[in-house]
Amino acid sequence: MTSSGVGEYSQVVVGHYNISLAIEKTLAPFTGRPTRHEPKRIDERLNIAVVFTTVEATLPALRKCGVLANSLGALVTLLVPQVVPHPLPLETPPALVEFNEQRFRLISCNSPVETTVRIFLCRDRLETLKSVLSPRSLVVLGGRSR
Repeated sequence: MTSSGVGEYSQVVVGHYNISLAIEKTLAPFTGRPTRHEPKRIDERLNIAVVFTTVEATLPALRKCGVLANSLGALVTLLVPQVVPHPLPLETPPALVEFNEQRFRLISCNSPVETTVRIFLCRDRLETLKSVLSPRSLVVLGGRSR
């Protein structure tokens, strides 16, 4: 843990005009049930991104995504953009870093497939997501059922 309270958050995501958009931390993947299709290399596997919105919306999205990922032999990545207001330094989020890390570890443990959590301390949620998602990414968003 560093004096800023951010710890291992180190990879800076740079956007347009070389402005720092976010600081990233990746939590070790949690391996749930084994997948049916096991490609030779992990980088050959499909990766489905689930964007954290709220706990109530993201948990069902992760469950549905886990079923889909399991049938496709895919990995799941939970993307968590955590906005840090401008008066605060980017390295000093208003919520306790350790609390959020533990919370997202618990959330990812409920996934039936291998799940990686990527937390981004950022100023702008949308800009950060645009910077970290690859073109043609498969993205799942949880929301209210209608």
